[in-house]
Amino acid sequence: MKKRTMVDSDKVKQRLAFIKKRKSFPAFSCFLSLLKKTNMILENENPDIRPYDSQGLPGGIIFLHPDIKTILVPDLHARFKFIYSLVTGQRSETLILLAEKKCQIVCLGDGLHSEGHITRWLRAYDEYRNGYKRHRYMDEEMISGLKTMEMIMYLKTMYPDYFHYLKGNHDNIANEKGHGNYPFYKYADEGAMVAGYMMKIIGEECFHEYYRFEKNLPLLAVGKNFIASHAEPSRHFIKSAVIEYRSRPDVTGGLTWTDNNAAQTGSVMDMLRHYIKKEYRDQAFYFGGHRPVAGNYSLRANGRYVQIHNPKQFTIAVIEPGTEIAVRKAVRSIP
Repeated sequence: MKKRTMVDSDKVKQRLAFIKKRKSFPAFSCFLSLLKKTNMILENENPDIRPYDSQGLPGGIIFLHPDIKTILVPDLHARFKFIYSLVTGQRSETLILLAEKKCQIVCLGDGLHSEGHITRWLRAYDEYRNGYKRHRYMDEEMISGLKTMEMIMYLKTMYPDYFHYLKGNHDNIANEKGHGNYPFYKYADEGAMVAGYMMKIIGEECFHEYYRFEKNLPLLAVGKNFIASHAEPSRHFIKSAVIEYRSRPDVTGGLTWTDNNAAQTGSVMDMLRHYIKKEYRDQAFYFGGHRPVAGNYSLRANGRYVQIHNPKQFTIAVIEPGTEIAVRKAVRSIP
């Protein structure tokens, strides 16, 4: 196997800028190729970072590099500008740090289904009910969503050991009930609308490859003094259970769908005790998104669960190596 050379940060920035500016979908063949390449990476991840399950496939846990900067990114919901701003912003050195293996990024899922565009969703619902004979409004929605995921997949292919995307409850392209997934609707019937659009407009081959991509996504990231998943853990899930997530729908559902005040008492602390070494445990935190917050963050589970999803701003959590986590300093919004 050839030794991987350092990624050219300028070329990555140019590719992301091209995606951001493009007002249409990527070419079918290009998007399908990116999906397949991303799946190949996800199905052959470094076992030191992502231990394999009993089926010989990468399991549900990412064990992060313990001594480099970590950036946690909450729910994206078709906000491609969020990812672009994070890695290419005027003062951002993130791409250089990624290339130098001095930084890692963990996205907490929910790439599709924009929030706040109620009128567009309702107009797109009329298009859906009419069999997508016309689909102007759904085009707008899906272009934003797929551009977001195109950036995510591209970054994963460029920095496979340093860029990770965890599954969220909205990462359910088939709108299926089962395997830890549940159908989704909020403003209209978003889950069914996206599934139908992918099949009819984008194409069955991309739909099935995207479905495979979602099944390959991990659920939990573990750092030296923190852990993270899309949602608050519904209960305590031990390492072996999370690694075997592909055959454990309770794990998938329990780390992606937990509502506020629905977790078992003590689940966050039990997870921290299980995954964090004793010397770091007293000041360790569990980070998640899933439910919206006002401001930068909300504290739950006696202050040990940090919820960071604010749909109105670009909020991240930055965990610096070798220091204790000060939540108020670590969680911030970016331009």
